[in-house]
Amino acid sequence: MRIEEDCIGKLEIQDNVLYGINTVRAIENFPISTEKIHPLIVKGLIQIKKAAAQTNVAAGTLSKEKGHAIITACNELLLGDHADQFIVPAIQGGAGTSANMNVNEVIANLAMHHNPEIKIHPNDDVNQSQSTNDTFPTAGKMAMIHLLPKLLRQVNEMATTLNAKATAFAEIVKVGRTQMQDAVPTTLGNSFHAFHTVINRDIDRITYAAQALHTVNLGGTAIGTGLNATDFYREHVVDYLNELTNDHLVQAEDLIDATQNCDSFVEFSNSLKSLAVDLIKIANDLRLLSSGPQAGLNEMILPAKQAGSSIMPGKINPVIPEVVNQAAFEVIGHDATITMAAQAGQLELNAFEPIMFRDILQSEHFLTNAIQTLNQNCLADIVACADNCQQMVENSAITATVLAPILGYVTTTKIVKEAMKTGQSVKQLLIDQQLLPTEQVEQLFSNDRLLNRTTPTAHAIGASK
Repeated sequence: MRIEEDCIGKLEIQDNVLYGINTVRAIENFPISTEKIHPLIVKGLIQIKKAAAQTNVAAGTLSKEKGHAIITACNELLLGDHADQFIVPAIQGGAGTSANMNVNEVIANLAMHHNPEIKIHPNDDVNQSQSTNDTFPTAGKMAMIHLLPKLLRQVNEMATTLNAKATAFAEIVKVGRTQMQDAVPTTLGNSFHAFHTVINRDIDRITYAAQALHTVNLGGTAIGTGLNATDFYREHVVDYLNELTNDHLVQAEDLIDATQNCDSFVEFSNSLKSLAVDLIKIANDLRLLSSGPQAGLNEMILPAKQAGSSIMPGKINPVIPEVVNQAAFEVIGHDATITMAAQAGQLELNAFEPIMFRDILQSEHFLTNAIQTLNQNCLADIVACADNCQQMVENSAITATVLAPILGYVTTTKIVKEAMKTGQSVKQLLIDQQLLPTEQVEQLFSNDRLLNRTTPTAHAIGASK
């Protein structure tokens, strides 16, 4: 065991670990969950420490010998070595100080392990020119940026699948529904095209919101004034970091604002929530349209993925839309947490970034995986029940809507009621009662007319009246 001391007092630390007293105190103080700080945040912090060491050496405030030792340790850690040494909880007090110090301690001890003749201090050397208040939010944004391409790739692939289904189902006429009641006809292709359109808007929203993640407060140190950092460091550290990461980060024009305000996280989370909301709508529609099959809508068949009941033989449930819904519910909950955390900041700092980062990163993970399974295990293999769709259109009294401009609303309503009472189709009633010429009835109830692809001329409407 070794003894380490901080402003609280002394503590025994195991000899075989690279972390130190700050890390151990975090483990003792924050037993909220078993979830550790996200590996991408750790990676971002290590990259920041490397860039800071390079900048401080160039500024002349850190010796080349110490800088080389820190950079060498960072390089080793960036290869994935000693990942088990980053153990602070994801949810922590202190605005991320525990995470920052866990990284500082591991780098310092690893550097000295390789070169015992050099004394590397976690604060004075590894954390030189920095504060948790500028390194932690920068690392959090870097983590969010790194998860984004995979999410957008999955969303784009889903949009492509939805568009392909829209084309494949373009001629499958079905009953439209508003407020869960029969409405005018549409096509299954129209339904899928609407899914495709709203998902494209989600892509635009997320892409736009993510732009703000590239603006960082690195160089601002404690509250954005840059205290204890040289002019050279403040002006160049982001450039050094970009050389390491290619993240295209830019330093905020107002570092004080960027240190205390978290609106960019709210905006990005909100774009993820919007995607989750739209996924719920799509998943629910898939469940409804595939319901039955004998006693439901049965307008499409979702791919069978597993037995749906332990008691009812042959029952198949829409398990993929169901799991997508649950992931989306969680994302909406995360957004509520992020909203509360962002507004709870006081004065020069928001202390609640740990929970914001944990939830945003988890939302990106959940959405990426949910969309992937929805696309691959459901959307790609949906089969339309074309005959059933057509039959429901023919039997739906609401198709009489096309008669309103010709016979008037009141007369058309009477026809609808009679059709519903007798079980006859509106089309057949019109023919049997000779209310309109058969040729005109056929034209009115053609798919093109029901879908408003062709509209009768005013002369024809007037003549019919």
